[in-house]
Amino acid sequence: MLNEYLRNFKNKIKDPDIIMLYKLKWAQLERYIETKNLKILDFGSGFGTTANYLAKNNEVIAIEPNVDMVEERECENKYTQIIGKYEKLNDFGDGTFDVIVCHNVLEFISERAEIVKEFSRILKSGGVLSIVKNNNDGRIMSKAVANDIDGAVDLLEGGQISNTFGTVHVYYPEELSKWSCDLKIEKILSLQTFFGLQSNKDKKKEPLWMDKVFDIEMKVSDLEPYKSVSLFNHVLLRKL
Repeated sequence: MLNEYLRNFKNKIKDPDIIMLYKLKWAQLERYIETKNLKILDFGSGFGTTANYLAKNNEVIAIEPNVDMVEERECENKYTQIIGKYEKLNDFGDGTFDVIVCHNVLEFISERAEIVKEFSRILKSGGVLSIVKNNNDGRIMSKAVANDIDGAVDLLEGGQISNTFGTVHVYYPEELSKWSCDLKIEKILSLQTFFGLQSNKDKKKEPLWMDKVFDIEMKVSDLEPYKSVSLFNHVLLRKL
């Protein structure tokens, strides 16, 4: 049985903000990589939303430590689910995967440097690591726009973001390549530059409006200053 916070989070997956986030990161991944007939690892797979999506055309292995989430996972498409933490990465040989996705996970784990180094080891040469992370500057702007000035000032002064899974320990994209010298950043993209700032929840439920915002989000995703002020960043790294 899911405990309360997991149940609430799964319900959030149906919210327009979460739906848009998934649509954008999948579309960005597919814009830069032909995600077909690849061997993919989804690390920190949660309810399996991304693993299930990618499993339509790829061989996917998912790792998730929370048993309750795994029991409630999405699995319309066949993929391999492993229950465990980052130690499970040791079970894979060098150069096992074409792509590794790790979305909104590393900011909750203190061993992120060690994990990124392992990602590099198990990636094939030329393979891609897809990281999604919170963007502190974007969070500051969104709080100010939402008239939460105290919250914006707190983040400016070194305060931290918290969500369902705990405190978000913000790191910078450039740190990812420092944690493994074999990984080079190819793209830092914006995720939810405009959509998250819309306070009209009814508007977010209009399919036509959502499609228009999706289009403009994709148009600006590789442009400054949008990458600097989006709620999230999508970092794509390639193994040398």
